[in-house]
Amino acid sequence: MDETEQRIIDLIEEHRQEILDFARDIEGHPEPGFQEVRTAKKTAELLKKYGYEVQEGIALTGVRGGWNSQDGGLERISGAGKNAAGKSTGKFPNISVIGEMDAIGCKAHPMADAQNGTAHACGHHAQMAVLAGAAMAFADPEIRKQITGSLTFLAVPAEEYIDADKRTALRKHGICFGSGKSEMIRRGEFDNTDLVMTTHVHMVPVEEDFYLGNPACNGFTAERVTVRGKAAHAAIDPWNGVNALSIASSAIQMMGLMRETFREEDHVRLHNVIRKAGDVVNSVPDEAVVETKIRASSLERIQEVRQMVDRAYDGAAYAFGGTIERENLPGYMPIRPRMADDALIDAAEELGLDYRKVQPGDFNNACTDVGDLTQLFPVINFTFRGFEGRLHGADFRITDKEKAYILSAKLMALTIYRLLRKKGEEAVKIKEGFTPVFDKQTYIEYIEKQM
Repeated sequence: MDETEQRIIDLIEEHRQEILDFARDIEGHPEPGFQEVRTAKKTAELLKKYGYEVQEGIALTGVRGGWNSQDGGLERISGAGKNAAGKSTGKFPNISVIGEMDAIGCKAHPMADAQNGTAHACGHHAQMAVLAGAAMAFADPEIRKQITGSLTFLAVPAEEYIDADKRTALRKHGICFGSGKSEMIRRGEFDNTDLVMTTHVHMVPVEEDFYLGNPACNGFTAERVTVRGKAAHAAIDPWNGVNALSIASSAIQMMGLMRETFREEDHVRLHNVIRKAGDVVNSVPDEAVVETKIRASSLERIQEVRQMVDRAYDGAAYAFGGTIERENLPGYMPIRPRMADDALIDAAEELGLDYRKVQPGDFNNACTDVGDLTQLFPVINFTFRGFEGRLHGADFRITDKEKAYILSAKLMALTIYRLLRKKGEEAVKIKEGFTPVFDKQTYIEYIEKQM
């Protein structure tokens, strides 16, 4: 461990109580996606306190804190480091560090907010504590002298899924895409980004304290289906009606029968919620509303299963004589797996951590909008223990603050340093070795086609 690394460790130790207090504060005031007003305010205050140039109100509640080792401004460093062919020259790399602000709806959680019904049952407050700890370390002028490039700390709204009704309301506020990261890509907030750093509590069963790298992960799409039938008296003349609930139920049953046709390696998951199924029990329901979510391991398989689901709805409607109306709800893209980078492994070794590296074939059946980022950028990720209970469950809680907040902040900060020291050569190498699936424009076009 060199002198700068030791200084990073010492600074995070110096700020230990402030990091713990920040985590406790965020945990105690959970807020839903795109409504993280208080969380954003607290994050902006912290970043300003440590001398970062701060922008607020990004995609309603997002916060950006930036610093550039060349001139102290928020310049388009990535653009300046590209040659005429558009290839990065390796100069002045930017690392964007992500913290997710939103909480999950979980009214049964003991720390759920009484008004909004959300709780930090997915550990996003721990992410925010890690971001805060890393930001505190890199506020130090002596550490900044040792790195080349720019750092962006992004407090991002709305990682958790936003349902159809809330999406409709959000469009009135200019939110076109359904998640915080997707919307921020659309708005150009990642235009300067070369590498992304993320973290999370463990999402796959891992016995070790730390899990280095990014395992493959499902993506999803969703749709809100309105089934139109025909009302009739349920006792006097039900034969003159068309039962929208029967159509919806038949479609869902068909989806259940489809499950045996799904290949295990595609990790397909289907979820349905009936939002409406008639108004009164003694009338044939003339309207039913169902939200359907389709998960799979690739964009191609998601679309294939989507077509199967649509045939189920169309077939059921045809059988009963009803009609189908659809509202497409673009979801998250699958994570492109990434093995642990050397800088991350070396940092874990320096700290003496108990860790496991991501292996080919590791898979997470859940979804996150980090998947969208992996389609455009190399994403350096690790997850951590220090909690008990089920993700999104009422029993979830952080039990080891040292692992979840302090050690994770040290691992994040040391990795950043190792990426940006020596003129950012490690960051440059990773950037140059990465081939994106989309650029910003083609990404936006793809999402818009799904809408």
